[in-house]
Amino acid sequence: MNVNGKHYRTIWVKEGDEKVVQIIDQRWLPHKFILEDLRTVDEVAAAIKDMHVRGAGLIGATAGLGMYIASIEAPDNEFDSFLKNAGTKLKATRPTAVNLAWAVDRVLAEVAKGNNPAQKRKIAFEIAKKIADEDAEYCKRLGEHGAKLIAEISRKKNGAVVNILTHCNAGWLAFVDYGSAIAPIYEAFNQGIKVHVWVDETRPRNQGASLTAWELGQHGVPHTIIADNTGGHLMQHKMVDIVITGADRVTRCGDAANKIGTYLKAVAAKDNNIPFYIALPSSTFDWNVCDGVKGIPIEERGSEEVKYAQGLYKEEIVTVLLAPKKSPAKNFAFDVTPARLIAGLITERGVVKANEKDIIKLYSEHK
Repeated sequence: MNVNGKHYRTIWVKEGDEKVVQIIDQRWLPHKFILEDLRTVDEVAAAIKDMHVRGAGLIGATAGLGMYIASIEAPDNEFDSFLKNAGTKLKATRPTAVNLAWAVDRVLAEVAKGNNPAQKRKIAFEIAKKIADEDAEYCKRLGEHGAKLIAEISRKKNGAVVNILTHCNAGWLAFVDYGSAIAPIYEAFNQGIKVHVWVDETRPRNQGASLTAWELGQHGVPHTIIADNTGGHLMQHKMVDIVITGADRVTRCGDAANKIGTYLKAVAAKDNNIPFYIALPSSTFDWNVCDGVKGIPIEERGSEEVKYAQGLYKEEIVTVLLAPKKSPAKNFAFDVTPARLIAGLITERGVVKANEKDIIKLYSEHK
């Protein structure tokens, strides 16, 4: 995607220095566009944990490239144990996004095929780049499939504007490129379909207001930021045609974990007969879990994210206290939307109903 007219991915190997991975440090958006160099596995782990990078696909790609960085750091005489320990460290940073462990395990499995440290480092580099490239390609494909849903609504409305509500950030900033929930919107917009996006602010970290709005603006897509609790009102007054969100983990039976507040949007959509879709590349599926409410671990982050907010004041980014200083706060980062509330899953292989039978039919290799 473009930033001020220049194409960027969210993560890449630095040109001219293959020992350095570069990222867009998303903590400072939309007010500052800052690139960060990652040279050690500890720096990669901190970038994931402290949300310099975030979003299911990007977390996975970062973990993959983190394992490549670990392979560079690993001493020849302790290569395998060092890499295994690095994988354990990376897996511990964020528990809900399944892409993270998937990427680490994929690199470890491929590296094990090497005969010596030099060969293993080469394999780590190649598979990490492949993970990133696949993420971008799968998001591009799911965008094409999802755009057909938007096009059909546009046809029924005789070309009038299609109003889409989304939650959190599942655009290109959450993946290597294109995005999941926003990918169909970009594709529809590029096809000339009239669209407008309702952007939930997405407390407590405000990824909607700060990230989704920023990238939609960079692409020229009409959008309006709303408070998190506005969605139900808009749906009641027929101001929403479709809801599309991303996910950090989807079970083989169709339950989906996404940013906290997604479940409430799905309930409101169901009550108002508005289709609610989850968009995801296949790397976000957890093939070992069926019941998402019981089986998906929900990350709990620090209470300071709830009590404080970050913003721009007199050209400086500052943090301010919103709540009574001594009041306790809880910060559950995700919730689970049951499959019964989901109209369909938008994947790189097509749109599928959110149930085990249809999901496994589409991904028969996971029977």
